[in-house]
Amino acid sequence: MPTFKDHFSAHATLYRDARPLPPADWFDWLAGQAPDHALAWDAGCGNGQASLGLAVHFEHVVATDPSATQIAQASAHPAIDYRVEPAEHSSLATGSVSLVSVSQALHWFDLEAFHAEVRRVARPGALLAVSGYGNCSVDRAVDAVEWRLYADTLGGDWPPERALVDEGYRGLPFPFEPVAAPSFAMQARWNLAQFLAYLRSWSATQRYVRRTGVDPVAAAAADLAHAWGDVGLVRTVRWPFFTRVGRIA
Repeated sequence: MPTFKDHFSAHATLYRDARPLPPADWFDWLAGQAPDHALAWDAGCGNGQASLGLAVHFEHVVATDPSATQIAQASAHPAIDYRVEPAEHSSLATGSVSLVSVSQALHWFDLEAFHAEVRRVARPGALLAVSGYGNCSVDRAVDAVEWRLYADTLGGDWPPERALVDEGYRGLPFPFEPVAAPSFAMQARWNLAQFLAYLRSWSATQRYVRRTGVDPVAAAAADLAHAWGDVGLVRTVRWPFFTRVGRIA
């Protein structure tokens, strides 16, 4: 049994297929800030969405996650070395990493241990780049139904760490020299079926199903369809994308 907070292994395939990708220009910008492009570490990589973005720019990417199930769902890439291991205790060599990236995962880490590991593996001038995204938005009608699901139906099923995401990680310690980053837009073009799959990928949705035996997304689907319009209509879904970047001394 895993000793880490494992909220996604049981639906790793759904998570891989239904989650939005981080903005490509975020990785473009990071590559321009790193001291070189030799090695990036994607800590808490899940099934590798951000790892693929890093591999566009870095010669070698080590992508780690404590969930073997998540890693098994990752897309193979010649530049990416997937490893099943925790972010707090990696197998990376001391002083080897030019960029440490954490995408939508920092709130699960033991921060004191992780920050010590970041300092150990970082080469001179390396960066720690943390990113995440909050609750989504489509339009007023869809958002009203989605919010009832997110806050009312599932409110008690979110793990406490979710509040850190909703706060944009503002309350988390970040003991590194800040690097100012521009704003980035995160969005996807989805039909209703894709949007419903995303809602089912939430950890709170899966916990609700296990607890009650009822699919809360199915219960909200009619109202969502009414708000969405034509079920085949492709609409823009947006997320607030937040970042914290620091130079590792």
